Amino acid sequence: MELFDSLRFKIVRRGVRIVFPESTDTRILGAAARLKVEQLMEPILIGNVEEVHAAINSRGLQPSMFEIIDPVNYKHFAKMLDSFVTVRKGKITKEQARKLLLNDYNYFGTMLCFMDEADGMISGVIHSTGDTVRPALQIIKTRPSVTRTSGAFLMVRGRDQEKYLFSDCAININPSAQELAEIAVESARTAEVFNIDPKVSLLSFSTKGSAKSSEVEKVVEATKIAKSLAPEYIIDGELQFDASYVESVARLKAPGSSVAGKATVFVFPDLQSGNIGYKIAQRLGKFEAIGPILQGLNKPISDLSRGANEEDVYKLAIITAAQMLLGKE
Repeated sequence: MELFDSLRFKIVRRGVRIVFPESTDTRILGAAARLKVEQLMEPILIGNVEEVHAAINSRGLQPSMFEIIDPVNYKHFAKMLDSFVTVRKGKITKEQARKLLLNDYNYFGTMLCFMDEADGMISGVIHSTGDTVRPALQIIKTRPSVTRTSGAFLMVRGRDQEKYLFSDCAININPSAQELAEIAVESARTAEVFNIDPKVSLLSFSTKGSAKSSEVEKVVEATKIAKSLAPEYIIDGELQFDASYVESVARLKAPGSSVAGKATVFVFPDLQSGNIGYKIAQRLGKFEAIGPILQGLNKPISDLSRGANEEDVYKLAIITAAQMLLGKE
């Protein structure tokens, strides 16, 4: 099966509820309608009912297709408000919380996830990454074994003939060895969502001691930590990209490695190299880059690019739903 055929099969008719805070954007509405018609999920649109209805009608769709929640009239708002103040542990007053929930739909949508009224959320076609991620970190938070969230890209070329995971390409500027190890483990888990057998390479400009520097030492230490955190996964480093990807190079540079020449998950040592790397693969290598997929949160919150099209929204929604289901298995 093609990747998204497989993911659709996993989530169809499972009743997954995904929040879309940017509910008047035409890209969101087109994707949400398609997801609803195909029975892949139950989209929840957040906003003023009249404004949302007008946007839906302008697309030639029927408002009755969707569940629409207006924060002003939300029947559980008092409970949500109390929960929000409690989870922020004195960092916000009740009045400040009320204004935030009524005016910032990312916070309202994230609270729906926190209260188990929704399974995940997608935002970012209008809002910045910070506006999407901040509420998630403050409310949903990372899983107990994870100190930071990270952003991975699914890289696909040639109708699933090749698919890899690149991370962190979106969030952490210069992760420590501990953080890099956690990113490696979370990336292995994300790969499994897409039926990628995770063979995780922690990348460097050095392979097995061919160069010496503090940057290399960080990757070496991260590899040791990652292996101890998740011995069930095949993880190795430090490896250069060619040693990770090309079998003939792997035989020369890292003959004893269980990952070299066979890597499917590539963990970059910092955001600068990760961002550059995925864009080179996208533009020169003609890979489709899907993401960023936020990793490590207690519930999946996904961040779209402001340049995303309707197809991007549709695909990331499917990924978000699949992440949620994997987390329950």
